[in-house]
Amino acid sequence: MLTHGQGTTLRDLWDDLAAHHGEDPFLVFEDAAGLVVEHTYAQFAGLVTRTANLFASLGVGRGDAVAVHLRNCPELVMCMFGLTSIGAVMVPLHPRSTRAECAEIIERVGARVVVCEPDGLDDLAVTPGSDGPLHVILARSTTPVPGTVAFERARDAQSDQLTCRVRLTSQDTAGIVFTSGTTARPKGVVLTHANLVGSGVFVDWQADLRSADRLLTTMPACHVNFQLNALMPVLTAGATLVMLERYSASTFWAQVCRHDATVVQSIAMIVRTMLMQPEQAWERDNRVREVLYYLPITDEEKVAFEERFATRILNSYGTSETLVGVLTDPPHGERRWPSIGRVGPGYEARIADADGRELPVGAVGEIQVRGVPGRTLMKEYFDDPAATAAAFGPDGWMRTGDLGHRDADGWFYFVERSTHLIKRSGESVSPAEVEAALAHHPGICESAVVGVPDPVHDQAVKAYVVPVVGAHLTAADVQEHCRALLADFKVPTVVEIVPSLPHTSSYKVEKSRLG
Repeated sequence: MLTHGQGTTLRDLWDDLAAHHGEDPFLVFEDAAGLVVEHTYAQFAGLVTRTANLFASLGVGRGDAVAVHLRNCPELVMCMFGLTSIGAVMVPLHPRSTRAECAEIIERVGARVVVCEPDGLDDLAVTPGSDGPLHVILARSTTPVPGTVAFERARDAQSDQLTCRVRLTSQDTAGIVFTSGTTARPKGVVLTHANLVGSGVFVDWQADLRSADRLLTTMPACHVNFQLNALMPVLTAGATLVMLERYSASTFWAQVCRHDATVVQSIAMIVRTMLMQPEQAWERDNRVREVLYYLPITDEEKVAFEERFATRILNSYGTSETLVGVLTDPPHGERRWPSIGRVGPGYEARIADADGRELPVGAVGEIQVRGVPGRTLMKEYFDDPAATAAAFGPDGWMRTGDLGHRDADGWFYFVERSTHLIKRSGESVSPAEVEAALAHHPGICESAVVGVPDPVHDQAVKAYVVPVVGAHLTAADVQEHCRALLADFKVPTVVEIVPSLPHTSSYKVEKSRLG
């Protein structure tokens, strides 16, 4: 494992990796068709430099935001580190986001350059060659599109020496990841170079990751889960990342075995859908020692998964704002399922009441975390000082909005979310955001959105809808309306048309009576 101090930037990290791990395998990428591409550290470092020079040639400089709308692919990783090499900022857009969602984020961050695939041109409402403010870089395309910059051709035409070597610090912004929260408007989690490097070092400890390891992930690359809990620990350990373009239950474990994965990222949906597959004689013949997992599954599902696939689950808890699973099973020694673990190095954790007072052992309260903003916690919410102040609180304890308790030995246990945030197949869905979309329907008078249990996807999005008097509204109408405004995983899977909603004395919808 390389040694990185608090002042290490991502450019420093890549310089070290190219020098000390140049011939070692860095990335193994398998696309949706099964085509596999591999890169050593030296090869990829060269591609990162050329990508950095490409962005600089388009006028991208220090502090500039570039929107990247790509599926899981090597090009996204090249963009991420190419941008940070010149002091610029990657803003990943979820590949399943709608045109309206993408447009709002692009406008908020002031991105003048976007990177997308051919089918992303429609999602981004970008007209190649128009007089708009955007340069469009088209990746993963074999056919030239007028008015766009062909990523591969333009990248390969650049020098393999960095032409714009600006001064960087570890507190410079490296990325902004927009995440659903309790408000209608997604918040931008601002990440520094130190956040990314520090997250890698943390997960290296958590998973006991070494240079010989091969970490396999199918998590969306636009997520903190991928960037900070898979990609970065691989880099800080000098290990190998096996990146799958998409998850398929019928092929996933065969891919795990074929690529000799030693550590695998997972979520509840993966565990459940894997258990639904027909058993195969070769399933236990694997090298996987840890499955990095983020609640919730049942005791029975955990036992069945570990016994069937001859591996073990490492449980942990974290949020986008805490970067990593700050509460975690240790890499060695006792684990106390269903505990979400004990606090990891560099963090403090407690259970507190609504007034911020720490609660005694066994009492249920909010899980709160304290660290260093810009290093072990996010730096801030983008352009939202009020939300940042509310998240950190006056005492520096970050409010997670989740309820739990701890035992006398310092093991924490998750109880439930105190917010109404819906978790669906690893994605966070804000009910307020869905309700805001429903409010644009002329036939809807009022709505309330809640999460309801789903046996495979953790939770389903359910909308209770009150029609305008005289309106003839169907569930299909509501879903069609939402598909035009929201990413598909946010669209209500269940719609119930109701004459009215229950309200509190202060006229707020009483969601505890729904669901």
